Amino acid sequence: MTLVVNMQDIHKHYDNQQIQTHALQGISLAIYQGEFVSISGPSGCGKSTLLSIMGLMDTPSNGQYQIGDVDTTGLKVDQRTQIRNQHIGFVFQSFNLIDSLSCFDNIAMPLEHRNEKQAVIKQRVEEVLGQVDMLHKKDYRPNQLSGGQQQRIAIARALVGKPDLILVDEPTGNLDSKNGDQVMSLLEQLNKQGSTIVMVTHDSRYARCADRQIQLLDGQIVTEQQLMGVA
Repeated sequence: MTLVVNMQDIHKHYDNQQIQTHALQGISLAIYQGEFVSISGPSGCGKSTLLSIMGLMDTPSNGQYQIGDVDTTGLKVDQRTQIRNQHIGFVFQSFNLIDSLSCFDNIAMPLEHRNEKQAVIKQRVEEVLGQVDMLHKKDYRPNQLSGGQQQRIAIARALVGKPDLILVDEPTGNLDSKNGDQVMSLLEQLNKQGSTIVMVTHDSRYARCADRQIQLLDGQIVTEQQLMGVA
């Protein structure tokens, strides 16, 4: 099995007016290609910090993080940005779509940053729009869509660059139960098609959709449960 994420003894602390907050305390974690991993735990336990470090949006205070065959220790900001663009797709709770752009243009942004040819961009964007069943909405703006539809566009944007890793932060947090169920069903389908997914969720029902459940408490992994084998 191909190792996608390898974290060794990751610590993260924040200093604020002589007070030091330990967000992560010695996290070691390996995630393999094709896995669907859920991370859950109470507010303030370090879930979002862990996802930010995994997505190269933040750096650990100590420890080693390798994504694929790239050791991220000591990388400059522009190097991290380039690796993120090439290897990682993000899905945020608040969608993070740009209302002044069409759905098509929102999804195309990661490929625009790679300076891909327009013909390649058009083909790939329409391909992922089809995957999330939103091709008929490609010329709409995000504020013309429902929350569930916006999250589908956000998922398409995460997929468009064919990332090694998709990071999903509370994907159902702003959705009603019906739309939440549909988004989770879509994530399960994408995982079956080969996507490696790490999802932070507070919803235990959705956490059970993953192959592996990780529970955090006070910046540490307290339980880890394998629900089924990786195909």
